[in-house]
Amino acid sequence: MRKNIFIFFALCSIFSSSFSQAKKNTTFDPFLDTLEQRTFKYFWETVNHKTGLTPDRYPTLSFSSIAAIGFSLTAYGIGAERGYVPRDSAAQLVLTTLQTLWNLPQGDASKGNAGYHGFFYHFLTFDKGDRFGDGGVDLSSIDTGLLMSGILFTQSYFDRDTKTERDIRACADSLYRRVQWNWMQPRPPLIAMGWYPEKGFHHLDWAGFDEAPLLYFLALGSPTFPVRSEAWETYTGNFLWVQKYGYEYIDFDVMFWNQFTSCWFDLRGIQDSYIKAKGIDYFENYKRATYAHREYCIENPKKFIGYSELLWGLSACDGPADETLTINGNKYLFHTYSARGKSTKDFWTDDGTITPYSAGASLPFAPEICIPTLKAIRFQIPGMWTEYGFKDAFNLTYITKKTPHGWVDVDYLGIDQGPMLIMLENYRSGLVWETMKKNPYVINGLARAGFTGGWLKNKE
Repeated sequence: MRKNIFIFFALCSIFSSSFSQAKKNTTFDPFLDTLEQRTFKYFWETVNHKTGLTPDRYPTLSFSSIAAIGFSLTAYGIGAERGYVPRDSAAQLVLTTLQTLWNLPQGDASKGNAGYHGFFYHFLTFDKGDRFGDGGVDLSSIDTGLLMSGILFTQSYFDRDTKTERDIRACADSLYRRVQWNWMQPRPPLIAMGWYPEKGFHHLDWAGFDEAPLLYFLALGSPTFPVRSEAWETYTGNFLWVQKYGYEYIDFDVMFWNQFTSCWFDLRGIQDSYIKAKGIDYFENYKRATYAHREYCIENPKKFIGYSELLWGLSACDGPADETLTINGNKYLFHTYSARGKSTKDFWTDDGTITPYSAGASLPFAPEICIPTLKAIRFQIPGMWTEYGFKDAFNLTYITKKTPHGWVDVDYLGIDQGPMLIMLENYRSGLVWETMKKNPYVINGLARAGFTGGWLKNKE
């Protein structure tokens, strides 16, 4: 479609170090190998191979999640690299997915469309791939960002001179270039959380530390509809630097805020003006946050059953029920799906529910505490370890007649399996990070956000 972008990727293929030459973690752990392969199988075996639409959860089927599609697109490259599936098969499924996304209708009508201005609705129906539900699902900026991260990974990973892989690169390029990031700015320079055909833009913007750094990097890197360069500085201007449990870091509410961007963006050794002033990089910040989160669970101020130095990990995940129960003389308010965590601000949602991906997706930051936790969940919590790795969550405090030993989820969630898989691979080999470093849009987005140093020196 665009000769110049093809020339760039060809040059990257020739002059960049191949993945096989990248420095890898040489420590072999059979548990991690099995966990990664099983987690990959979730994406390969539950996706609709005719459309590429990935379920939000499984085995309870409801709708497709565009964020889960972004994770699955990345998973297929990992599976090809690891030899879990043939590269040709992975490439064909990627192309099917991208072509489905490109051909789904876009428009401002409340029904019958998958997106608008290049963005996609948070949830899509399985049969038609259009907006799910009756008006409650938003045109999501962050979920489109997660989707586009996976799309750009496929653009850079599938770099061979075959028709399928050439078509992948072209379709990925078109999908990314179509997103009108600057349209999603009713209150510039920040980016709104979403838009609804029935009521317009969401009343909140992405401002302050959360999962949105990748959204700003992608919006800044766009060659067609970029946001202004001051967007990133305005976004970081709302960060809160705290000291807790002996660690200094950017305050956060839930663990996935520290993880989603790092799935695709290697922030080791590169700095913007905010983090440079703190004398560290964001990778170190995430490591400190992981340790502080673990310390909170060890402290266990609400006295939940099971919390310890091995059993920890709060984040957005499933939960047992929406009800209040008195257990062992303590009154607890439980939740189903919810964002769980504790910050130094007024956010505190902790009902005793632990999710494995909280530790799994933090593996590159602090393997010395994350690997023992994953193994403890594997061997100490019956029902959590199954054919697709870990079920989404468990709660040992939720003791009822039906759950006398605590609650274990029945489902896997795509947006939780994805970070687990990607960060496992980044810890073991750096594959996703090294692949994304080849992408010109990624480099441009980080540069426009003011990042310098480290591996970016070789890209200037």
